[in-house]
Amino acid sequence: MLLDTSFIIDLLRGREAAVKKIKKLESESVATNISAPSIFEVFVGISLTKKPYAEKKKVMDVLKSWGTLVLDSECAALSGKIHGQLIKDGQTIDPEDSMIAGIAIINNEVLLTRNTKHFHRVPNLKVEEY
Repeated sequence: MLLDTSFIIDLLRGREAAVKKIKKLESESVATNISAPSIFEVFVGISLTKKPYAEKKKVMDVLKSWGTLVLDSECAALSGKIHGQLIKDGQTIDPEDSMIAGIAIINNEVLLTRNTKHFHRVPNLKVEEY
């Protein structure tokens, strides 16, 4: 299962739905991963906070419990194709979301997200909402 940025943020904020979902995944021994673009998005947020050092420690403690899937050349090529097609179709999403989608598809991962509005636009992407 690939954890989207929205899930990571909700978990860090202690939102009930995210906390309940991670406990369920852990109890079922579901392998959980995050993507490099999600790490990028989280660290953008950290840099914008008033207490970046405290936030960074909190984030690092959470992130180290998951595997990381990278944006390799195969994922990047698919992500670019996805993003370009969505632009053509007038269904633009953030470039980072296209990268996350490409990583999920190439790695045959279900994407766990609250942001289904954007991700449901991506063909062949398996999405689960929490």
